[in-house]
Amino acid sequence: MPATGDSADLQADTPPPPDSSTPSEVYEHLDDDAHLRELGYENKFERKMSLSANFALGFVYLSPMVSVVSIFALGISTAGPPAIFWIFLIAGGQLLVALVFGEVVSQFPLAGGLYQWGRRLWNGRYAWWMAWIYVFGITIGITTTALFSSDFIASLFWGTDDEPSITASPVQKLTITLSVITICLLLNMAGTKTLARISQIGLICEIAGIMVIGLYLLIFERKQPFSVFFDTMGAGGSSPYFFAFLGASLVGLYMFYGFESCGEVAEETPNPARAIPVSMVLTVVIGMVVAVIAFSGYVLAAPNLQAIVAGEDSNPIPAILHDSMGMIGTKLFLLTVLTSFIAGVMGQQAAVSRLVYSFARDGMFPGSALFSKTAKKRHVPINALIAVNVLPVLLVIFVFYSPDSLFRIAAFQMLAGYCAFQMVVLAALRMRLKGWKPGGPWSLGRSGLVINIGALIYGIVAMVILAKPSADTSLPFYDRWIALIGFLVVAVVGLVYLLVAKPDRKSTAPEGDAIEIAQRLRAGRA
Repeated sequence: MPATGDSADLQADTPPPPDSSTPSEVYEHLDDDAHLRELGYENKFERKMSLSANFALGFVYLSPMVSVVSIFALGISTAGPPAIFWIFLIAGGQLLVALVFGEVVSQFPLAGGLYQWGRRLWNGRYAWWMAWIYVFGITIGITTTALFSSDFIASLFWGTDDEPSITASPVQKLTITLSVITICLLLNMAGTKTLARISQIGLICEIAGIMVIGLYLLIFERKQPFSVFFDTMGAGGSSPYFFAFLGASLVGLYMFYGFESCGEVAEETPNPARAIPVSMVLTVVIGMVVAVIAFSGYVLAAPNLQAIVAGEDSNPIPAILHDSMGMIGTKLFLLTVLTSFIAGVMGQQAAVSRLVYSFARDGMFPGSALFSKTAKKRHVPINALIAVNVLPVLLVIFVFYSPDSLFRIAAFQMLAGYCAFQMVVLAALRMRLKGWKPGGPWSLGRSGLVINIGALIYGIVAMVILAKPSADTSLPFYDRWIALIGFLVVAVVGLVYLLVAKPDRKSTAPEGDAIEIAQRLRAGRA
């Protein structure tokens, strides 16, 4: 393990002091820490993220409520009501990815998730490049989630009976977004227990907000027939509808993203080798169900659906709720949305900070001595937490001066994230073909190879869709291809740094040992 400096407030890689856990909990923690030592690390976190809290973290990061309210108008105006079918398509593909991740994290329940998985399935150089891309993707995710919250927070505080739906002004958007990022950062710095509690509160708000409101709209406030989901309502104009439907893919692609965060906090979760794969799968499956209920509820309860399809209402959900539930009901729902946004941003901050910490712990990140430390009292990587919020703040200021760039930034975010996902899936497939049989207690058995291949095919198709240019040919070249251009800039800069600085050579951490570790783990359970 790389050595790190001392500080009055921060500690290096030393286990936390014992607590007052019950004997069964102590045994479980010792077993988890023995698994961690088998992988070459000592525990320096507190395992206070229960299975329910771990699932809640992944769920509020994925956040069907936030995703639906953020992307609903774009999806409907692009492809009409049939845009809902992207939820099923993407959920099915991401479930394959989650199953592959489940096997990997069961063998390697390490903080830093994707970076560690790529390192142990391939090598440090491969993992470095993948993590570089992923850090940018997830960091920009903090930006877009916080920015998407601004209109709903503005409607919560300033919406009236005459105007329930408020589109935040540029100054309001800037102020609200920076406030959300700051509040979430301060809450994250309070420790894992606070993160777990906020995640659980966010989960309750998500389920209550979607199930109660969504079902209420479906049962009592339906103004459209169910057949509307097969009616394009003129979306796409004179062009073939296929292209309009393809353009609405962000409805699903933006939504099913974040379940990997369950694995980022593996060293803060008891029995992670069994709990985290379950959390990931549940996040995708339950997320799909509640997203469909929410999306369909808004479509069927919309009093003027044609106006939304025509793009005349860019923030229709508050108006739909006001028409169905009145001002009090709308305000209560928007309050649950605010809670979900906060929990979602916190989950993203936590995930990327653990990745940076894990990166630094292996001596692979610029300023490793600084970012590989955790606070003595709270046992969280505070330096990493602060650092990962610098880029979001700069991007929020950029969007202030270029308001139309938000969805294009979101497209880059998704392309970078999907690339990192598929690099792990590819590394897992490569290792399987070399003879790797996952050694964790959670396994797909003989179906693992087929699922792995399916996940890779799905991911490649998704990346092609995300990289495609905007359908608006009136935009400048760089604007139409902004997602791919931004991705290539980040990937090439990272590759050049990797080849020139060779950060992988500065680390002695284990790498490429998936087969050996699997054999040892199976032997230990025999």
